[in-house]
Amino acid sequence: MQNGKIMNCSKLENILSKIKLVDKKVAMKARKKLDLLAIPNRSLGVLEECAEKYVTACDNIDAKIHKPTILTFAGDHGVAEEGVSAFPQSVTQEMVKNFVTGGASISVLANYANAELKVIDVGVAGDCPYEDVINKKVAYGTNNIALGPAMTIEQTEAAICAGIDVAETAICAGSTLLGTGDMGIANTTPSAAIYAAFTNLKPQEIAGRGTGIDDIVYKKKIEIIEKALEVNKNLLTSPLSILSAVGGYEIAGICGAILAACANKTPIVIDGFISSAAAICAINFDKNVLDYCFFSHLSAEAGHKKILSELGVRPLLDLNLRLGEGTGAALAFNIIGAGVEIFNKVASFEDAGVSTSGSELYE
Repeated sequence: MQNGKIMNCSKLENILSKIKLVDKKVAMKARKKLDLLAIPNRSLGVLEECAEKYVTACDNIDAKIHKPTILTFAGDHGVAEEGVSAFPQSVTQEMVKNFVTGGASISVLANYANAELKVIDVGVAGDCPYEDVINKKVAYGTNNIALGPAMTIEQTEAAICAGIDVAETAICAGSTLLGTGDMGIANTTPSAAIYAAFTNLKPQEIAGRGTGIDDIVYKKKIEIIEKALEVNKNLLTSPLSILSAVGGYEIAGICGAILAACANKTPIVIDGFISSAAAICAINFDKNVLDYCFFSHLSAEAGHKKILSELGVRPLLDLNLRLGEGTGAALAFNIIGAGVEIFNKVASFEDAGVSTSGSELYE
Protein backbone atom coordinates (compact mmCIF):
# COMPACT_ATOMS: atom_id res chain seq x y z
CA MET A 1 0.00 0.00 0.00
CA GLN A 2 1.41 3.38 -1.00
CA ASN A 3 -0.07 6.87 -0.61
CA GLY A 4 -3.43 5.52 0.55
CA LYS A 5 -3.97 3.28 -2.48
CA ILE A 6 -5.32 -0.22 -2.00
CA MET A 7 -2.54 -2.70 -2.68
CA ASN A 8 -3.23 -5.93 -0.82
CA CYS A 9 -6.92 -6.27 -0.07
CA SER A 10 -8.49 -7.78 -3.19
CA LYS A 11 -11.67 -8.29 -1.17
CA LEU A 12 -11.99 -4.53 -0.66
CA GLU A 13 -11.26 -3.85 -4.32
CA ASN A 14 -13.89 -6.41 -5.32
CA ILE A 15 -16.53 -4.92 -3.02
CA LEU A 16 -15.90 -1.40 -4.30
CA SER A 17 -16.26 -2.58 -7.89
CA LYS A 18 -19.75 -3.94 -7.12
CA ILE A 19 -21.26 -0.78 -5.63
CA LYS A 20 -23.64 0.72 -8.18
CA LEU A 21 -26.02 3.65 -8.46
CA VAL A 22 -29.52 2.61 -7.39
CA ASP A 23 -32.09 2.16 -10.16
CA LYS A 24 -34.26 5.27 -10.17
CA LYS A 25 -36.92 3.35 -12.13
CA VAL A 26 -37.55 1.24 -9.03
CA ALA A 27 -37.95 4.41 -6.98
CA MET A 28 -40.48 5.75 -9.49
CA LYS A 29 -42.47 2.51 -9.36
CA ALA A 30 -42.44 2.63 -5.57
CA ARG A 31 -43.70 6.22 -5.55
CA LYS A 32 -46.51 5.37 -7.99
CA LYS A 33 -47.58 2.45 -5.80
CA LEU A 34 -47.56 4.63 -2.69
CA ASP A 35 -49.70 7.22 -4.47
CA LEU A 36 -52.36 4.57 -5.11
CA LEU A 37 -52.64 3.37 -1.52
CA ALA A 38 -55.86 4.12 0.37
CA ILE A 39 -54.31 6.95 2.34
CA PRO A 40 -54.15 10.70 1.76
CA ASN A 41 -51.31 11.69 -0.52
CA ARG A 42 -47.96 11.69 1.38
CA SER A 43 -49.86 11.45 4.68
CA LEU A 44 -47.49 8.89 6.18
CA GLY A 45 -44.48 11.07 5.49
CA VAL A 46 -41.24 9.47 6.61
CA LEU A 47 -42.78 5.98 6.67
CA GLU A 48 -43.44 6.29 2.95
CA GLU A 49 -39.94 7.63 2.38
CA CYS A 50 -38.50 4.65 4.25
CA ALA A 51 -40.47 2.19 2.15
CA GLU A 52 -39.43 3.85 -1.09
CA LYS A 53 -35.77 3.97 -0.11
CA TYR A 54 -35.80 0.37 1.15
CA VAL A 55 -37.23 -1.23 -1.99
CA THR A 56 -35.08 0.98 -4.19
CA ALA A 57 -31.90 -0.03 -2.35
CA CYS A 58 -32.97 -3.68 -2.61
CA ASP A 59 -33.61 -3.16 -6.33
CA ASN A 60 -36.89 -5.02 -5.86
CA ILE A 61 -40.33 -3.41 -5.76
CA ASP A 62 -41.65 -6.46 -3.88
CA ALA A 63 -38.89 -6.45 -1.23
CA LYS A 64 -39.80 -7.50 2.31
CA ILE A 65 -37.67 -7.37 5.46
CA HIS A 66 -36.19 -10.66 6.61
CA LYS A 67 -33.84 -11.34 9.52
CA PRO A 68 -32.83 -7.76 10.37
CA THR A 69 -29.38 -7.88 11.93
CA ILE A 70 -27.33 -5.50 14.07
CA LEU A 71 -23.56 -5.77 13.62
CA THR A 72 -21.80 -4.32 16.67
CA PHE A 73 -18.04 -4.00 16.27
CA ALA A 74 -15.72 -3.60 19.26
CA GLY A 75 -12.21 -2.18 19.43
CA ASP A 76 -9.94 -0.24 21.76
CA HIS A 77 -7.95 2.94 21.26
CA GLY A 78 -4.44 3.88 22.29
CA VAL A 79 -5.56 7.47 22.72
CA ALA A 80 -7.41 6.37 25.86
CA GLU A 81 -4.07 6.70 27.64
CA GLU A 82 -4.46 10.48 27.23
CA GLY A 83 -7.37 10.40 29.68
CA VAL A 84 -10.05 11.52 27.20
CA SER A 85 -12.77 9.21 28.55
CA ALA A 86 -14.63 9.00 31.85
CA PHE A 87 -14.30 5.19 31.80
CA PRO A 88 -11.24 2.88 31.81
CA GLN A 89 -10.37 0.93 28.69
CA SER A 90 -11.25 -2.37 30.40
CA VAL A 91 -14.93 -1.45 30.03
CA THR A 92 -14.80 -2.32 26.31
CA GLN A 93 -14.03 -5.96 27.06
CA GLU A 94 -16.58 -6.07 29.88
CA MET A 95 -19.32 -4.63 27.71
CA VAL A 96 -18.64 -7.12 24.93
CA LYS A 97 -19.45 -9.84 27.43
CA ASN A 98 -22.55 -7.94 28.53
CA PHE A 99 -23.73 -7.73 24.91
CA VAL A 100 -23.69 -11.46 24.34
CA THR A 101 -25.10 -12.36 27.75
CA GLY A 102 -28.13 -10.15 27.12
CA GLY A 103 -27.61 -7.48 29.78
CA ALA A 104 -26.80 -4.49 27.57
CA SER A 105 -29.12 -1.88 26.10
CA ILE A 106 -28.42 -3.08 22.56
CA SER A 107 -29.22 -6.65 23.60
CA VAL A 108 -32.62 -5.57 24.88
CA LEU A 109 -33.44 -3.26 21.98
CA ALA A 110 -32.32 -5.72 19.30
CA ASN A 111 -34.55 -8.34 20.89
CA TYR A 112 -37.45 -5.85 21.01
CA ALA A 113 -36.96 -5.16 17.29
CA ASN A 114 -36.89 -8.91 16.55
CA ALA A 115 -33.39 -8.44 15.22
CA GLU A 116 -30.34 -10.65 15.50
CA LEU A 117 -27.34 -9.16 17.28
CA LYS A 118 -23.87 -10.05 16.09
CA VAL A 119 -20.96 -8.87 18.25
CA ILE A 120 -17.56 -8.71 16.58
CA ASP A 121 -14.20 -8.32 18.32
CA VAL A 122 -12.05 -6.60 15.73
CA GLY A 123 -9.60 -4.84 18.04
CA VAL A 124 -10.40 -5.15 21.75
CA ALA A 125 -7.33 -4.71 23.98
CA GLY A 126 -8.08 -7.96 25.82
CA ASP A 127 -9.29 -11.39 24.78
CA CYS A 128 -13.05 -11.94 24.43
CA PRO A 129 -13.47 -15.72 24.72
CA TYR A 130 -17.22 -15.41 25.28
CA GLU A 131 -19.75 -17.57 23.54
CA ASP A 132 -21.27 -15.91 20.46
CA VAL A 133 -18.56 -13.24 20.10
CA ILE A 134 -17.25 -13.33 16.53
CA ASN A 135 -13.45 -13.19 16.67
CA LYS A 136 -12.06 -11.00 13.90
CA LYS A 137 -9.33 -9.42 16.02
CA VAL A 138 -6.69 -7.63 13.98
CA ALA A 139 -4.73 -6.30 16.97
CA TYR A 140 -5.09 -5.54 20.67
CA GLY A 141 -6.18 -1.93 20.25
CA THR A 142 -4.81 0.89 18.13
CA ASN A 143 -1.77 3.04 18.68
CA ASN A 144 -2.18 6.48 20.22
CA ILE A 145 -3.26 8.87 17.44
CA ALA A 146 -1.75 11.79 19.35
CA LEU A 147 1.66 10.26 18.68
CA GLY A 148 1.24 8.87 15.16
CA PRO A 149 -0.96 6.63 13.00
CA ALA A 150 -3.56 4.52 14.78
CA MET A 151 -2.98 1.54 12.50
CA THR A 152 -0.88 0.46 9.58
CA ILE A 153 -2.58 0.43 6.20
CA GLU A 154 -2.47 -3.36 6.24
CA GLN A 155 -4.20 -3.48 9.61
CA THR A 156 -6.84 -1.02 8.41
CA GLU A 157 -7.53 -3.10 5.32
CA ALA A 158 -7.78 -6.22 7.49
CA ALA A 159 -10.36 -4.55 9.73
CA ILE A 160 -12.38 -3.33 6.74
CA CYS A 161 -12.28 -6.81 5.26
CA ALA A 162 -13.42 -8.27 8.59
CA GLY A 163 -16.47 -6.02 8.35
CA ILE A 164 -17.07 -7.16 4.79
CA ASP A 165 -16.91 -10.81 5.87
CA VAL A 166 -19.36 -10.40 8.73
CA ALA A 167 -21.84 -8.40 6.67
CA GLU A 168 -21.75 -10.81 3.75
CA THR A 169 -22.19 -13.76 6.10
CA ALA A 170 -25.33 -12.14 7.53
CA ILE A 171 -26.64 -11.39 4.05
CA CYS A 172 -25.98 -14.95 2.88
CA ALA A 173 -27.89 -16.17 5.95
CA GLY A 174 -30.95 -14.24 4.73
CA SER A 175 -30.68 -10.79 6.29
CA THR A 176 -32.15 -8.06 4.09
CA LEU A 177 -31.58 -5.19 6.51
CA LEU A 178 -28.40 -4.52 8.47
CA GLY A 179 -27.65 -2.07 11.25
CA THR A 180 -24.33 -0.89 12.65
CA GLY A 181 -23.13 -0.56 16.22
CA ASP A 182 -19.90 0.13 18.08
CA MET A 183 -18.15 -0.41 21.38
CA GLY A 184 -14.82 1.16 22.21
CA ILE A 185 -13.82 3.37 25.13
CA ALA A 186 -12.48 6.74 23.86
CA ASN A 187 -13.81 6.18 20.33
CA THR A 188 -15.52 9.57 20.08
CA THR A 189 -12.03 11.06 19.92
CA PRO A 190 -10.88 9.29 16.72
CA SER A 191 -14.38 9.71 15.27
CA ALA A 192 -14.15 13.48 15.71
CA ALA A 193 -10.69 13.41 14.13
CA ILE A 194 -12.10 11.53 11.14
CA TYR A 195 -14.85 14.11 10.71
CA ALA A 196 -12.36 16.97 10.87
CA ALA A 197 -10.15 15.25 8.30
CA PHE A 198 -13.01 14.95 5.80
CA THR A 199 -14.62 18.35 6.36
CA ASN A 200 -13.73 21.95 7.03
CA LEU A 201 -15.12 21.67 10.54
CA LYS A 202 -12.79 22.24 13.48
CA PRO A 203 -12.49 19.73 16.36
CA GLN A 204 -14.28 22.06 18.79
CA GLU A 205 -17.25 22.17 16.38
CA ILE A 206 -17.50 18.38 16.29
CA ALA A 207 -16.23 16.76 19.47
CA GLY A 208 -18.57 16.24 22.40
CA ARG A 209 -18.35 14.89 25.91
CA GLY A 210 -18.57 11.21 25.00
CA THR A 211 -18.99 9.19 28.19
CA GLY A 212 -19.70 12.36 30.20
CA ILE A 213 -16.34 14.05 30.71
CA ASP A 214 -16.02 17.34 32.61
CA ASP A 215 -14.83 20.69 31.28
CA ILE A 216 -11.16 20.06 32.03
CA VAL A 217 -11.09 16.70 30.25
CA TYR A 218 -13.17 18.09 27.38
CA LYS A 219 -10.62 20.84 26.79
CA LYS A 220 -7.85 18.25 26.80
CA LYS A 221 -9.83 16.10 24.36
CA ILE A 222 -9.99 18.97 21.87
CA GLU A 223 -6.25 19.51 22.22
CA ILE A 224 -5.56 15.81 21.64
CA ILE A 225 -7.68 15.76 18.47
CA GLU A 226 -5.88 18.84 17.16
CA LYS A 227 -2.55 17.21 17.97
CA ALA A 228 -3.57 13.98 16.21
CA LEU A 229 -4.54 15.88 13.07
CA GLU A 230 -1.25 17.78 13.08
CA VAL A 231 0.93 14.73 13.76
CA ASN A 232 -0.78 12.76 11.01
CA LYS A 233 -1.45 15.59 8.55
CA ASN A 234 0.64 14.09 5.75
CA LEU A 235 -1.44 10.91 5.89
CA LEU A 236 -4.87 12.53 5.59
CA THR A 237 -5.07 12.03 1.84
CA SER A 238 -7.66 9.29 1.15
CA PRO A 239 -10.44 7.39 2.94
CA LEU A 240 -8.12 4.46 3.61
CA SER A 241 -5.21 6.53 4.85
CA ILE A 242 -7.46 8.73 7.02
CA LEU A 243 -8.92 5.62 8.65
CA SER A 244 -5.42 4.30 9.16
CA ALA A 245 -4.07 7.54 10.61
CA VAL A 246 -6.80 8.60 13.03
CA GLY A 247 -9.43 5.84 13.02
CA GLY A 248 -10.00 2.62 14.89
CA TYR A 249 -10.54 -1.06 14.28
CA GLU A 250 -14.26 -1.00 15.04
CA ILE A 251 -14.72 2.08 12.84
CA ALA A 252 -12.93 0.36 9.98
CA GLY A 253 -15.00 -2.77 10.55
CA ILE A 254 -18.22 -0.77 10.36
CA CYS A 255 -16.96 0.90 7.18
CA GLY A 256 -16.39 -2.53 5.64
CA ALA A 257 -19.86 -3.70 6.64
CA ILE A 258 -21.41 -0.61 5.03
CA LEU A 259 -19.50 -1.17 1.79
CA ALA A 260 -20.48 -4.85 1.72
CA ALA A 261 -24.15 -4.06 2.30
CA CYS A 262 -24.18 -1.57 -0.56
CA ALA A 263 -22.36 -3.94 -2.90
CA ASN A 264 -25.00 -6.58 -2.14
CA LYS A 265 -27.98 -4.21 -2.52
CA THR A 266 -28.81 -4.53 1.17
CA PRO A 267 -30.01 -1.41 3.00
CA ILE A 268 -28.02 -0.60 6.12
CA VAL A 269 -28.97 1.55 9.11
CA ILE A 270 -26.22 3.77 10.49
CA ASP A 271 -26.31 4.13 14.28
CA GLY A 272 -24.91 7.36 15.74
CA PHE A 273 -21.76 9.44 16.09
CA ILE A 274 -19.22 6.61 15.72
CA SER A 275 -21.04 4.74 12.98
CA SER A 276 -21.50 7.98 11.05
CA ALA A 277 -17.72 8.43 11.10
CA ALA A 278 -17.43 5.02 9.45
CA ALA A 279 -20.18 6.01 7.02
CA ILE A 280 -18.40 9.19 5.95
CA CYS A 281 -15.35 7.04 5.17
CA ALA A 282 -17.49 4.61 3.14
CA ILE A 283 -19.17 7.46 1.27
CA ASN A 284 -15.76 8.87 0.38
CA PHE A 285 -14.80 5.46 -1.01
CA ASP A 286 -17.92 5.60 -3.22
CA LYS A 287 -20.57 8.34 -3.20
CA ASN A 288 -23.27 5.82 -4.23
CA VAL A 289 -23.09 4.38 -0.70
CA LEU A 290 -25.38 7.16 0.51
CA ASP A 291 -28.38 5.75 -1.38
CA TYR A 292 -28.25 2.52 0.62
CA CYS A 293 -27.91 4.10 4.07
CA PHE A 294 -30.57 5.06 6.59
CA PHE A 295 -29.27 7.35 9.35
CA SER A 296 -31.06 6.20 12.47
CA HIS A 297 -30.91 9.16 14.82
CA LEU A 298 -29.42 12.51 15.65
CA SER A 299 -26.82 11.89 18.34
CA ALA A 300 -26.69 14.15 21.37
CA GLU A 301 -22.93 14.16 20.79
CA ALA A 302 -21.85 17.64 19.71
CA GLY A 303 -21.28 18.09 16.02
CA HIS A 304 -23.38 15.19 14.75
CA LYS A 305 -26.03 17.55 13.40
CA LYS A 306 -23.36 19.43 11.45
CA ILE A 307 -21.96 16.21 10.05
CA LEU A 308 -25.37 14.97 8.89
CA SER A 309 -25.93 18.39 7.33
CA GLU A 310 -22.61 18.03 5.48
CA LEU A 311 -23.84 14.69 4.15
CA GLY A 312 -27.24 16.14 3.24
CA VAL A 313 -29.20 13.54 5.21
CA ARG A 314 -32.00 13.66 7.76
CA PRO A 315 -31.99 11.17 10.66
CA LEU A 316 -35.13 9.18 11.39
CA LEU A 317 -35.15 9.90 15.12
CA ASP A 318 -34.09 12.59 17.57
CA LEU A 319 -34.21 11.07 21.05
CA ASN A 320 -31.16 12.65 22.70
CA LEU A 321 -29.27 9.36 22.45
CA ARG A 322 -25.48 9.09 22.67
CA LEU A 323 -24.88 5.53 23.80
CA GLY A 324 -23.83 3.86 20.58
CA GLU A 325 -23.77 0.04 20.58
CA GLY A 326 -26.33 0.03 17.74
CA THR A 327 -29.20 1.21 19.95
CA GLY A 328 -30.35 3.91 17.53
CA ALA A 329 -30.22 1.47 14.62
CA ALA A 330 -32.35 -1.06 16.53
CA LEU A 331 -34.97 1.60 17.23
CA ALA A 332 -34.95 2.72 13.60
CA PHE A 333 -35.58 -0.87 12.46
CA ASN A 334 -39.08 -0.47 13.87
CA ILE A 335 -39.68 2.70 11.83
CA ILE A 336 -38.36 1.24 8.59
CA GLY A 337 -40.26 -1.99 9.19
CA ALA A 338 -43.49 -0.06 9.69
CA GLY A 339 -42.96 1.76 6.40
CA VAL A 340 -42.32 -1.44 4.49
CA GLU A 341 -45.39 -3.08 6.05
CA ILE A 342 -47.52 -0.12 4.95
CA PHE A 343 -46.07 -0.38 1.46
CA ASN A 344 -46.79 -4.08 1.14
CA LYS A 345 -50.06 -4.51 3.02
CA VAL A 346 -52.21 -1.39 2.76
CA ALA A 347 -54.82 -1.78 0.02
CA SER A 348 -55.07 0.58 -2.90
CA PHE A 349 -58.11 2.85 -3.23
CA GLU A 350 -59.34 0.61 -6.03
CA ASP A 351 -58.85 -2.68 -4.19
CA ALA A 352 -60.45 -1.29 -1.05
CA GLY A 353 -63.42 0.08 -2.98
CA VAL A 354 -62.77 3.57 -1.65
CA SER A 355 -63.88 6.47 -3.80
CA THR A 356 -61.33 9.22 -4.43
CA SER A 357 -63.92 11.70 -5.69
CA GLY A 358 -64.12 13.28 -2.24
CA SER A 359 -60.42 13.34 -1.71
CA GLU A 360 -60.60 16.92 -0.50
CA LEU A 361 -61.83 15.44 2.79
CA TYR A 362 -58.32 14.11 3.31
CA GLU A 363 -56.64 17.47 2.97
